[in-house]
Amino acid sequence: MQGVVKVYDPATGIGVLVRDDDRSEVYLRRGSLEGSMFRFLRQGQRVIFDLTEDDGRAYASNLRFGSDGY
Repeated sequence: MQGVVKVYDPATGIGVLVRDDDRSEVYLRRGSLEGSMFRFLRQGQRVIFDLTEDDGRAYASNLRFGSDGY
């Protein structure tokens, strides 16, 4: 899955991504960047991620660098 960072708070580790396929929002939980190459994210940054569902919400995991040409 590919998307763009809508908002990210480095102090809390919480954020929101917007999926490319249907423009729905996917949440980043505290600790979502652990084990990835990212230390922080910036608004508008393109990322590739896996979806994990919990409590009826979609969460991003396994973040990787995205590309503009897909």
